[in-house]
Amino acid sequence: MALLESLYQSLLPWLPLLTISGLVMAIASAVTLPWILIRLPEDYFVATQQHKPDRSPLGWLVWLLRNSLAIVLFIVGLLMLVLPGQGLLMILIAIGASTLHHKYTLERAIIRRKTVFDAVNWVRGRFNRRPMIHPDDPNHKS
Repeated sequence: MALLESLYQSLLPWLPLLTISGLVMAIASAVTLPWILIRLPEDYFVATQQHKPDRSPLGWLVWLLRNSLAIVLFIVGLLMLVLPGQGLLMILIAIGASTLHHKYTLERAIIRRKTVFDAVNWVRGRFNRRPMIHPDDPNHKS
């Protein structure tokens, strides 16, 4: 009991900042996630993906900016797992924004979760977009 009281007292000064940051993240995810999800093609999680890196100086700059954004989004997604917001969806967006070698494997692992898949298709339905094709759909040939 004394440990919990000590923990509470140490977090008390941070509660306003944590509350505000949680609300900002929730609002940001409510705006950006639908914007990204409605722009994905419906076969994104079943199509064969090929990455051809651009090794020019501009290509390296884009790579750096893209992966920096992905790291920020991933951290925000992790925070949203305990704060208000759609943490798993934000992590999925972070992985999608990155240029990780096995990102498609990670994306498919996340979208296979029923709650995530249903949430993605709910958002797409609200904007009159066709639902995503599930990676394990036996009727789809990739």
